[in-house]
Amino acid sequence: MKLQGKVAVVTGAASGMGKAIAELYAKEGAKVVAADLNLEGAETVVKRIESNGGAAKAVKVNVAKLEDIENMIDSAVKEYGTLDILVNNAGIMDSMEPAGDIDDEKWDLIFDINIKGVMRATRKALPIFLKKGQGVIVNTASTGGLSGAHAGVAYTASKHAVVGFTKNTGFMYANKGIRCNAIAPGGVETNIASAIKHFNEFGASRTRSAQAVMPRIGKPEEIAQVALFLASDAASFLNGTVVTADGGWTAAF
Repeated sequence: MKLQGKVAVVTGAASGMGKAIAELYAKEGAKVVAADLNLEGAETVVKRIESNGGAAKAVKVNVAKLEDIENMIDSAVKEYGTLDILVNNAGIMDSMEPAGDIDDEKWDLIFDINIKGVMRATRKALPIFLKKGQGVIVNTASTGGLSGAHAGVAYTASKHAVVGFTKNTGFMYANKGIRCNAIAPGGVETNIASAIKHFNEFGASRTRSAQAVMPRIGKPEEIAQVALFLASDAASFLNGTVVTADGGWTAAF
C-alpha cells in the first residue's frame, strides 16, 4: 500500500473529490481525518472507510475559521500521534460574476475559504513537518487558476492564488523534506455548483465558449488517483508544481 502508516488530513471530505481522496488514502493504508463543515457527511465517509478495514476520524471544520483549522490539525495529532499529509481540498464557487458585479462580501467569503484556509492549514501543519523533516501538502487548485475563462472573477482569482501559494511553498521548503503540489481539475462531477445561486447571466455567457470545448466531465475518483500519486513516494521529485487533470480541456487554449 502506497500510504501505509501515514496520517492524512483531507478537507472537504464529506463529498466529491474530498470524499474520493479520503477513501482512497485509507484504502492505501493512511489513517485519515475527514474534515468538513458537513459533519454528518464526514461521519458517513468515516463509517465507509471503517467498514472496509481502514482508520478514520470525522471532524467538523469551517475552513474560514482559524480555530476550526487549528483544532483540525490538533485532532489529527491527538488521535494518531502525528501528521504526514495535508490535503487542502475544501472550496466554493462564485456565481460567475465578472469584476463589475462582484461584491465585497462574496469576494471575502471565497477568498477566506479557497485560499486563506489553505494558508492557515499549511501554516499550522508546517511545524510538525519541519520537526519530522518531511511532509506532503496537496492543494486543490482548478483549471480556473490557469485560465481566465472558466469561472467568475472571485473564484478565478482565488484559484490563481492557490497556484502561487503552492509554487512559493514548494520552493521555500524544498530543502526541508517538504513537498507542496496542487491539482488543477477541470470539470468534475461534484456538488460544488450546488452552492451557486443566482447565476450572473453576463459572466456565465462569457464562459460558455470555454465550456463548449470541454472534452468530458471527470469523476472524483480520477482526481483522487492524482492526489494519491502526489502524496506518495512515487512523486518524490515533484515539488511546487501543478498537475492539470482536465481530460485535455486546457490543451485547447
